[in-house]
Amino acid sequence: MTFLPIVTRELRVASRRSSTYWLRSGAALAIIAAGVWLFLMMQNQAPRSVATGLFGVLTGGAVLFCLFSGVRSTADCLSEEKREGTLGLLFLTDLKGYDVVLGKLAATSVNAFYGILAVVPVMAIPLLMGGLSMNEVGRMALLAVNTLFFSLAIGMFVSSMARSSQRAMGTTFTLILLFALLFPLCAYLPVMVRKASQPIHWLYWFSPGFAYSQAFEATYRVPGNRFWASMAVIHGLSWLFLMGASLTVRHSWQDRPAGTKTLRWRDRWRSWSFGDLTERTDYRRLLLNQNAFFWLAARARLKPAIVWSFLGLVTLAWLWGLAKFRRDWLNEGMFLTTAVTLNFVLRSWFANEATRQLAEERKAGTLELLLSTPLGVTDILHGQWLALKRQFLGPVMVVLAVETLFMFSTLSQEWLLEQRAFWAALWISGMLMLIADLAALYWVGMWQALTEKNPARAFSASISRIFFVPWALYAMVMLLIVLASMSGYGQTQSPDWKFFLGLWFLLGLVVDFSYASYARHKLLNEFRLAAQQRYNPATGFWGRLLGIGRNRQANDPP
Repeated sequence: MTFLPIVTRELRVASRRSSTYWLRSGAALAIIAAGVWLFLMMQNQAPRSVATGLFGVLTGGAVLFCLFSGVRSTADCLSEEKREGTLGLLFLTDLKGYDVVLGKLAATSVNAFYGILAVVPVMAIPLLMGGLSMNEVGRMALLAVNTLFFSLAIGMFVSSMARSSQRAMGTTFTLILLFALLFPLCAYLPVMVRKASQPIHWLYWFSPGFAYSQAFEATYRVPGNRFWASMAVIHGLSWLFLMGASLTVRHSWQDRPAGTKTLRWRDRWRSWSFGDLTERTDYRRLLLNQNAFFWLAARARLKPAIVWSFLGLVTLAWLWGLAKFRRDWLNEGMFLTTAVTLNFVLRSWFANEATRQLAEERKAGTLELLLSTPLGVTDILHGQWLALKRQFLGPVMVVLAVETLFMFSTLSQEWLLEQRAFWAALWISGMLMLIADLAALYWVGMWQALTEKNPARAFSASISRIFFVPWALYAMVMLLIVLASMSGYGQTQSPDWKFFLGLWFLLGLVVDFSYASYARHKLLNEFRLAAQQRYNPATGFWGRLLGIGRNRQANDPP
């Protein structure tokens, strides 16, 4: 028998996929474009400063991409097999648990690994400008590969135990944040609480962020550097996660009768989420009188409470910082950081909920059953809107009120009197953009749920269109401005902050309106056709990038 047969098969399949070459080339082109953009933005600085800045941004972006690759690549690979009932068929053969785990790891991570290998040579370009050493580049490349392996191993371990895609991805994301942020915080906690002289250094070793900070030449040469200790701990944890997945996957696919304690806690959770029989009946009657799909999407009553709980945790953290640092905590930097974090989480959460219900119904084959009832397309769309409104309207209004308070607090600071117009415009445009993005994600998320293979892909497709396309266009316009100034066309007068802020706001609105209009047209006219097909045909690179050409099969007559 061939050693690791699934790995061999998956690598052969990946070598014949055109996406393997496109993603590898696209990753290299993206990092080259980002490097060129940064180089032109920093052209007036010293070469050593340019090299250091370029190297820090490129390596930081690569390590951050590797850190969260497991959420998208491996978090749902085994759990998807469980839901479809195909994982148990693999163990009717002579395959072992590690065969399946390593095979799925190779199948889902080959593109991410090739992308990092394509990026590593580009990371070495700042070496030619001076100020960097070859050892520093080598450490960063090794750290990126090690972080990728760590993230993929966590996703594989969680996927071996989970069954729900949403729970698997959420747990993977939480575990990654636990190692990246919570361990360093716990290491420094004695210094903050008990005024200890030294933090607990060994807790830092579990964080890829700590290893990244120690990989630079300035910190690596300091006595007591713990870069290699952190790398060894992270690599060892990765193998432990893979071993745990190999031992778990062979038995986790089986449906076993739940024990007494499990049933008791399951009943309690069901009672908390849906209420008792009387509460469920009253709640169902209330929602069904408004919209049947509204009841289907909003049956879990705790969804709004979970959003409110997140805002409560942020409030507690903010109050702790205020009690710890007093007036130093109340500054425009902390206001802006809090607002950006809240807006990003709300956008991501909203996109996940906008895509999840329809994507799961379509994947399970129940969406066609819904369309065979008297429910119309507009009823489904309206029901989804009511569910999202029930879950997010209150928290969004509170966040907007808090950001308004932050705006007035920023404008009241005396040393910012000359910049009041800028800060007022920044806060107002940010709040308006939050509303515009949520409205666009409502339409785009539902259409992507009908055209993507699973909820995870629908979520990432929606986020990439609304989040990253405006910033990509903004970077292109800025690049053109710099090139024009270098050629002599922009030497008369450089644009002020009104131009840059207005350009960002205008591009964001144009992208939101364009994608939302396209998705709304498709939903109202091709909803039933898109729901009929199980999977879509493969789309070319530019079609995926621009969001077009994905529904050729939906337009064909059935």
